[in-house]
Amino acid sequence: MRDETGRRTADAVDIKEAHVQTIDGLPTHVLLIHAVVVLVPLTALLLVLAAAWPAARRALIWLVSALAVVTMVLTPITADAGEEFASTFGPSETLRTHTELGDTLTWFVLPLVVLTAVVLFVHLRERRGVPLARVLAAVLVVLTLAAGVAATVQVYRVGESGARAVWDASSAAGRY
Repeated sequence: MRDETGRRTADAVDIKEAHVQTIDGLPTHVLLIHAVVVLVPLTALLLVLAAAWPAARRALIWLVSALAVVTMVLTPITADAGEEFASTFGPSETLRTHTELGDTLTWFVLPLVVLTAVVLFVHLRERRGVPLARVLAAVLVVLTLAAGVAATVQVYRVGESGARAVWDASSAAGRY
């Protein structure tokens, strides 16, 4: 549906007309974002546990490694799909804020991947009987905690701005 100026209104976006990638008729971004919202904090939490607790490291490091890689792959794909989807709406300050924040999320996930590789390296050294010095282990825990908190907070910020963009669009369309 279009308003009197010819712009699409937020309440009736024709996905096929807009050439937005879809999965079973739903915009790809709407589906993928749920994976990112779950995977970033989950990866961060498990990474901190693996860094801080050797028994957890032995049990979780391969899972954390897989989650970190999947999260790193999905994050930019989700952001790209979001920008494509955002192009179907008219200009909006809240939508611009959301897309800008979404573009930064990859830079918050990247440290999780790097630190996962470091924790994996520590795990492999420990299996060979070469433990990490206590000071370095403590530094690693602090770094993983900082990166995990930062990534999780950024996911919240991106998601909150996305919710505002949707809410503002819905309010403008008179649905709420």
